[in-house]
Amino acid sequence: MGFLPLLRMKMPIALLRATALELAILTAHMIVYPSGLIPERRPAGPACGSPPPEHLEPHNPRGTSGFPGSPDSPGSPEPQALPTRSSQQPPAVLLHGFVDNRSVFVLLRRSLVRQGGCHVESLNYSPLTCDIRTAAELLGRHVEEICARTGRQRVDIVGHSLGGLIARYYVQRLGGDHRVRTLVTLGTPHAGTSVAPLASAHPIVRQMRPGSAVIEELRLPAPGCRTRFVSFWSDLDQIMVPLETARLEHPDLIVRNVRVSGIGHLALPVHPAVAAGIREALDASGAEADSSGAVSVA
Repeated sequence: MGFLPLLRMKMPIALLRATALELAILTAHMIVYPSGLIPERRPAGPACGSPPPEHLEPHNPRGTSGFPGSPDSPGSPEPQALPTRSSQQPPAVLLHGFVDNRSVFVLLRRSLVRQGGCHVESLNYSPLTCDIRTAAELLGRHVEEICARTGRQRVDIVGHSLGGLIARYYVQRLGGDHRVRTLVTLGTPHAGTSVAPLASAHPIVRQMRPGSAVIEELRLPAPGCRTRFVSFWSDLDQIMVPLETARLEHPDLIVRNVRVSGIGHLALPVHPAVAAGIREALDASGAEADSSGAVSVA
């Protein structure tokens, strides 16, 4: 009986495969999820024999001082600079989606470290977070702390789903383009998503709806924004309604939209083909963004 509605819908084989993969990823993720509840350990100091760090200019666009462990927190020790492995590659910051944690990036982090050779940090924000603006301010404090500790002027950010929206708000509305070289978003509802109407009981879900105050703020002009954006969106992402909401369209931003075929929302941060695309995006520093691209994993 349970399969009859599915048969009547005559779902395409690609969608069936993507759905099966989503279920498998969800099952595996539930196993590793508890490990991501604990914040990852931060490096204690510079690596032996590392070159001296770049001169770091403090940047505090919205008065985000006082974050525990940040260089401007009362009583915090002087930070020790930890240069990244590559002399040119900035640190990569990974930001998870709604009610998730850093465990979603286990495979992507491994790929970036082993093949990209860059310094990678995965951040957690509270599942009780109720405001994208507040989360973006907290992200800004994290970025300042990372820059102070690594001695680098800028970072790259990879954000999955809500994480990409938080990072975009930080870059566009809080002056984060001073710190973020490249922002890669994975299945992020840039124009808002209409999926699961009952979930609107949560304030942060309401902010991800089309026409919300936050979405409208992100439509405002952003002249001179220095960050390069790369948006991966999937043609089988059932969380993005409509699908094209994960495309980033803004006249003032340097954007490359990359269409991913054959996988769904949960697979975006774990699939090796997407990881390869992310590494390519982060390696293309300072390059002029193409208007579009495609990754096929079917």
